Amino acid sequence: MKNRFHQKNSKKTHHLNSRKKRTLQENSISKRANFPSELRFDPMGRDWVVIATGRAKRPETLKWAEQTEEKVSESDCPFCHMETQKFPTLIFSHGKRVLRSKNVPKNWTTVSIPNKFPAFQSSDSLGERREGPYKIMRAVGFHEVVITRDHKRHIAKLSISEIKELIDVYHLRYSFLMRQKRVNYVSIFCNHGVRAGASIAHPHSQIIAVPLIDSDLRKALNNAREYYKIHKKCVYCVSNDWERKQKKRIVFENEKFLAICPFASKSAFEVIISPKKHSSRFDEITEEEKFSLAEAFKVVLSKLDKGLNNPPYNFYLHSAPCDGKNYNFYHWHWTILPKTTTPAGFELGVRIEISTIEPEKAAAYLRKQ
Repeated sequence: MKNRFHQKNSKKTHHLNSRKKRTLQENSISKRANFPSELRFDPMGRDWVVIATGRAKRPETLKWAEQTEEKVSESDCPFCHMETQKFPTLIFSHGKRVLRSKNVPKNWTTVSIPNKFPAFQSSDSLGERREGPYKIMRAVGFHEVVITRDHKRHIAKLSISEIKELIDVYHLRYSFLMRQKRVNYVSIFCNHGVRAGASIAHPHSQIIAVPLIDSDLRKALNNAREYYKIHKKCVYCVSNDWERKQKKRIVFENEKFLAICPFASKSAFEVIISPKKHSSRFDEITEEEKFSLAEAFKVVLSKLDKGLNNPPYNFYLHSAPCDGKNYNFYHWHWTILPKTTTPAGFELGVRIEISTIEPEKAAAYLRKQ
């Protein structure tokens, strides 16, 4: 009798404890769900971001007010009149590279030209010197503008084959510039819209080759190196594998590339496109991968265009430096940052970004577009 009573009582106690534990867990989840914001840690950048869900509105309320953008006619556009520009360093026409041309052919579709007002210029010397506690050197390097032909059709409106041509230009110019003397890094980026920094409305992007490695990339390299030392794995590969299992933040996926709204997004609707295969440098991309990357860009930018009403955005490439060192622990990728909000005092002063929508909700919204 005593034994049976003990067993019955023990079962009852276990049931009560289990119910209590379950209630505590549910309360914890409820509190977490109702809490207005959360801090998320980015293992790649090793910094924190604020996902301020308490300040958020529905995803569609972040659509861009297109009427605020200034319109420039083709007749006044310098990029529609190639004769006014410096001669291209590379010319493509309908998917094929134009070789040994003395003039820009009328049927050109994508070109890369030297920037008329370059931030970096080639020179035989860095001209390093000191001025008191400060160090100075010449801004030695290369600065080019990559232009697609159609004045009105930005990248989201191009076909996959047209975007593949754009990637061909990026790849060829990257591969050439990385081998030039005193070039340690090649940056490729696009500013779409006035608010994103585009001074000319005609669709274009830029390539700048520099002798330095910027602090943001250096930080990312150091963090990737440290992660690899500890775990013997690439942090980007680990992240991609996890995202593919979770599926909550995936915007698009094909055989070669993955596009996600990162777990610790630095802004609303941030998207990262990265190769599934581990690779540290963009110049290692294959022809087959270029088609897959073009498809990823087409799908993601089209979804942003439709879902956010053609928002201003920046996209940029992060690739391992070309200074001859081993960066096999790094993983190249593209980052797309729509301009849905304006950074203010907290972001600028504390260097902690605030995103007003969870990346899970942003990804779900974009998948529907």
